[in-house]
Amino acid sequence: MPMQAHEIEALLRETFPDAKIVVEGDDGVHMSAMVVDESFRGQNRVQQQRAVYAALKGKMDGANGELHALALTTKAPE
Repeated sequence: MPMQAHEIEALLRETFPDAKIVVEGDDGVHMSAMVVDESFRGQNRVQQQRAVYAALKGKMDGANGELHALALTTKAPE
């Protein structure tokens, strides 16, 4: 079953409780997320995105993942 925006946000909030998180998309397949968190300071984009994917706890893994596409924007607060 495809994931909904509120489910993705809840998973991200567990790892990034103080982050600004915006998840968009309503088809459960093609979603986008913006995560702005202090923990990203000093990390490159790949490190930031790996942290977000880890927070999703395998929901994007392989053909059986519940989330097929997630466009990510990650950054530290300005």
